[in-house]
Amino acid sequence: MKSPVGWWNDPWRPPRILIAVTVGYLLWSLLPVLIAVLFSFNAGRSRTVWQGFSFRWYWGDQTLSVWHDATLHNALLQTLKLGVLTTLITVPLGVLFALGIDRWRGRLPSGANFLMLLAFVLPEVLLAVSLLFVITTVALPIELGTTAQVIGLVTFQVSYPAVLVRARLATIGPQYEEAAMDLGASPLGALCRVIMPMLMPAIFASTVLVFADVIDDFVMVRYLSGGASSEPVSVKIYNTARGAPTPALNALATLLLLTALAAVTLGYLVFRRMTRNNDTTADRGIGAFAGEM
Repeated sequence: MKSPVGWWNDPWRPPRILIAVTVGYLLWSLLPVLIAVLFSFNAGRSRTVWQGFSFRWYWGDQTLSVWHDATLHNALLQTLKLGVLTTLITVPLGVLFALGIDRWRGRLPSGANFLMLLAFVLPEVLLAVSLLFVITTVALPIELGTTAQVIGLVTFQVSYPAVLVRARLATIGPQYEEAAMDLGASPLGALCRVIMPMLMPAIFASTVLVFADVIDDFVMVRYLSGGASSEPVSVKIYNTARGAPTPALNALATLLLLTALAAVTLGYLVFRRMTRNNDTTADRGIGAFAGEM
């Protein structure tokens, strides 16, 4: 095995500038997160001065910890609620949109596909302000709060599963469905028994992507929040950080980070299990999962 110095001087290794940029980017991105996580275990109230290791801000403090402060664990529960509800609504809608766009003929699919792609360039704040105006001005039986937040998140997120599943359909092609119907399957039977199992990796990747994105969302849920009872973690941290924050906010953010990491890890493991019979995809592992997302 080469020493670090020998490896660095090896003319056949990747260019130094690329390595330096990659390492610098990783440090710049991860170091603040690691520091925030570290200070969630601080024994004192400071978020900048280390005063010893403790689980005080998770459950030890009888008043201010995440476990005992009702506003903090309510924010965490609200975040998980929004993530689950939005994912359960968004992914089926996105799959249906993708199937419809794939099967429609004429100008309609081009327009629908353009609207789906528009969500990737449309500023989220513009959509949030528009929905806020509609809900507060138009006489709709909808109030600001969880329902409005879910509607806004579904509207913003539905393009992700639609585009991912549409891309998967393009790679599959029509031949499998046509072969199933040639063997006697109905169009619905061919869709359910042939196409849907082949779409499952993309559908599951879409589920993980939507859930992870929703629990991190700030703009949409901030504008459509109906008060303290509907504040998710991102809004709670923003509102509290301007006062006299304690490491309990770090602990709350750490729990949210662990939730997102657990979702992505579970998604990867399930993806590997789904694609274990596909040699090409299974060999690529995490790269294939990232490609689906």
